[in-house]
Amino acid sequence: MEAVCMTTHRPSDALSMSGHPDLVELRQRYERAFETPQAWTAEALLLLAGLYAAISPWVVGFNSSSRGLAVNDLIVGLALAVLTLGVASVNVHLHGLTWLSPALGIWLIITPWVVQGVDRTAGVIASNVVVGACTVVLGAAVSAVALRAARRG
Repeated sequence: MEAVCMTTHRPSDALSMSGHPDLVELRQRYERAFETPQAWTAEALLLLAGLYAAISPWVVGFNSSSRGLAVNDLIVGLALAVLTLGVASVNVHLHGLTWLSPALGIWLIITPWVVQGVDRTAGVIASNVVVGACTVVLGAAVSAVALRAARRG
């Protein structure tokens, strides 16, 4: 008697894209683009900018009347740090979100004038404008890396 070996094929095996050559090549392209000293530097500095934005109300010493701005900077700074860590660790999946970093930087620049009830001292304005400008520049650099990787091929 011959043993009959029957294998069952699940429909999900045929539909799995994880091993598709185009996807593998795309992953490798993004890994090469983000594995450069320039990309590492931009990501590290962007992470530091996000962390500074989060702690800036306590570093600069926002007044109690600027509580709304302090909460805003904390949330935006943490969001920027989490976004940067995500792009740095899983850039293939999050490369399309790199445009958010410059947008968050612009928001940091304008918030002293947008948020109600802020005591606009020189330190508050300078802190937000400088960290916002750094975020715009560094976010644009990280976005440029992702855009170049997407266009190569």
